[in-house]
Amino acid sequence: MKIKYISTLLLICIFSVTICAQEASFTNFPKCTEYPKSVLAKKNVWVFIMAGQSNMAGRGVVEPMDTISNPRLLSINSNGELILAKEPLNLYEPIMKGLDCGVSFGNELLKHIPDSVSILIIPTAVGGSSIDQWVGDSLHRGVKLLTNFRQKVAIAKKYGKIKGVLWHQGESDAKQPLVTTYSEKLKVLFQNFRTILENKKLPILTGEIGTFTIDATFQNAINTIIVKNAEKDKYTFLIQTHDFTDKGDKLHFDSKSQRIMGERFAQKYIEIK
Repeated sequence: MKIKYISTLLLICIFSVTICAQEASFTNFPKCTEYPKSVLAKKNVWVFIMAGQSNMAGRGVVEPMDTISNPRLLSINSNGELILAKEPLNLYEPIMKGLDCGVSFGNELLKHIPDSVSILIIPTAVGGSSIDQWVGDSLHRGVKLLTNFRQKVAIAKKYGKIKGVLWHQGESDAKQPLVTTYSEKLKVLFQNFRTILENKKLPILTGEIGTFTIDATFQNAINTIIVKNAEKDKYTFLIQTHDFTDKGDKLHFDSKSQRIMGERFAQKYIEIK
């Protein structure tokens, strides 16, 4: 009886710690939604779409600094309505979402563009999604990936002009035999993005995936493909992420790295626009 009591108590303690840890990860999530105070002219709204898997969807810890709104930095809610952007931006995976690079990207970009321009960041990334699932428009974690991308593009066009896509993906393909076909599928997907957006010259900004494991052979192989694709595709551009650190799980970028990634994406866009 005593052993059974101790086991039950242990289970209760473990469950409590799990719940507390989950609540702690949501501590700094914004408590309210803010909306723009005026209707914005479409010509003055630059739209960027975030796509890929978990490191673009965001898994970092949100801190108060990440939830300070800017009237010129926008996102959308689940109804497709304009809101002021606050982390986390992800509309999917409610129990897993965390800090992404969207707000840091927007805030950095705003420093370099005319005061009359606002930035709209639209999230479409879903954690764990492979390149096959994107190309094949698969249903993944409740989201039909390319269909959702297409739907978000339609929403984006109502509000402004789409200026580019931020893409980060590859962790799910860093294994045999998937890595051997990654290059061709990446080309096909980027062609699909540009077809959907009706822009053959659409800038797509990409970043390398993390190499945090002891044996990162396949991650390095994916990164080689990502780098070569940016070299060959005139309208695809690369940012470096090799100096990033993980959040302790050997997979996801920590909060500092997420913010730097956003800043580097913005600096790269300013460089190429």
